[in-house]
Amino acid sequence: MPTVMVYHDVKDTKHWLASPLRKQVFEPIGVTNIRTFVDIKASNRVGLVMDVADMEKLDAFMQTKPAADAMAHDGVLPETLVFLVQS
Repeated sequence: MPTVMVYHDVKDTKHWLASPLRKQVFEPIGVTNIRTFVDIKASNRVGLVMDVADMEKLDAFMQTKPAADAMAHDGVLPETLVFLVQS
């Protein structure tokens, strides 16, 4: 199971940190052990480290309306998304 790091910018860091939505949308597709991070030099840049059972499933999910809706709800700026996979 690969570990994935994702970072991106958000509109409101406190709102993003408090949101339960990421766990609600990711766990059903096999994403576990989600940990959140905040860039200490750019407070609107945040990140996740998570274990992903199926990268293809995650990639497919990220192209869906539910993923877009979850990102919008959490204030994620999708054009800033960067995914890094443990090698």
